[in-house]
Amino acid sequence: MHVRSRDPLTLPVLALNRHFHPVQVTTARRAFLLLFGGAAHALDEAGDVHDFLSWRRLPVRDSDDGLPIVGGSLRVPRVLHLRRYERVRRPTVRLSRRNVMLRDAHQCQYCSKRPPVRDLNIDHVVPRSRGGVDSWENLVTACRPCNLRKGRRTPEEASMRLLRAPTAPRWSASMLLLLGRPQPFKEWEPFLKSA
Repeated sequence: MHVRSRDPLTLPVLALNRHFHPVQVTTARRAFLLLFGGAAHALDEAGDVHDFLSWRRLPVRDSDDGLPIVGGSLRVPRVLHLRRYERVRRPTVRLSRRNVMLRDAHQCQYCSKRPPVRDLNIDHVVPRSRGGVDSWENLVTACRPCNLRKGRRTPEEASMRLLRAPTAPRWSASMLLLLGRPQPFKEWEPFLKSA
């Protein structure tokens, strides 16, 4: 996939730790700073590693995004290798209505129907009126009829069963896609599959 942007410095770049495991998605602006400063190398479509000077010599092809510079254009890297970064970053997934619905695959957790998103609600398994909190373990996607039927009761009191117990999703590189990050470039695929 080819992403076009008015500002090539805002394009997404997949950052890998020194062991070539994905750790985050950054911007092309940050990638160029790290590349120019020697803290990172850019990977081309063949997986070859380039420092800034060798990256600068690569041509900008039709399938590439380019950054206009004096005397031509600089190819925007898709993948960045952080030379000294060791850790595998495991950020938490932010709790939000959208992310709860993504975790539940836009499916009512009581009746398993998949109505349009506008007809879905977020339900507190233990109602707030009973001390229920906003947490991954207490929030589920529910269709309006099921949410109304359950009301301010627990699922047991309403004689309703959850399809599965709600849990916090574990972060993985594939979560970048699931949670609304830009779709990966073909250069990202080998790294996301291995994560």
